[in-house]
Amino acid sequence: MLIHGLQKMTLLDFPGRVACTVFLGGCDFRCPFCHNSDLLDMNAEALMDDEELLAFLRTRQGLLDGVAFTGGEPLLRPDIADLFRRVRALGYSVKLDTNGTSPDKLSDLISEGLVDYVAMDVKNSRERYAATVGRDRPGDTFADSMERIERSIALLLEGRVPYEFRTTVVREFHDDDSFRGIAEMIRGAEHYFLQCFTDRDSVLLGGLHAPSREEMERYAEIVRPSVGEVQIRGMD
Repeated sequence: MLIHGLQKMTLLDFPGRVACTVFLGGCDFRCPFCHNSDLLDMNAEALMDDEELLAFLRTRQGLLDGVAFTGGEPLLRPDIADLFRRVRALGYSVKLDTNGTSPDKLSDLISEGLVDYVAMDVKNSRERYAATVGRDRPGDTFADSMERIERSIALLLEGRVPYEFRTTVVREFHDDDSFRGIAEMIRGAEHYFLQCFTDRDSVLLGGLHAPSREEMERYAEIVRPSVGEVQIRGMD
């Protein structure tokens, strides 16, 4: 397996763990606000392979206690379960970031005990999902993807593994109705985070804007009655 990026230490990406973050290329979405647009192609230039990653992790035993896998979309990798087994065999906890389009694979990982924490992006309300993830092009049938996303939400709501839902909030894509729809989709969730969009050179589409603090707080209030904990990230 090819590894497309590595952050050697983070205190933020894996709750409760001192971790490294592993970036895997390839994604089935084309979110206009994606910060990791250079990782959308699975054939992007690689930093290392899985053997080199495991060698690095052996040198960090006792210093790190978790590995966060992000992308791209890690569950597009057919051999991801084997890599997780090998990482866990070294004594590390595993966190997975996912867009939720592979519920069967997610269920298998949870059932086998290969993931210790899952962060799932919930991009928008059902009505706006396709546009938000760049899948509203002519001929692109998004209904099947939406069904898989909702299955992943339902799976996490079962509480078989610690999890969070999160939404990157972009002024051009989100409004009050977006969060009314999201609140309905994740009703009963334990943790939900609104992440404020930050413009960067790596964003897929230029000219997008962050919401104001007032907007972020209003959106949080819309969701709060439906979710145990709602927090805002990415604002000073």
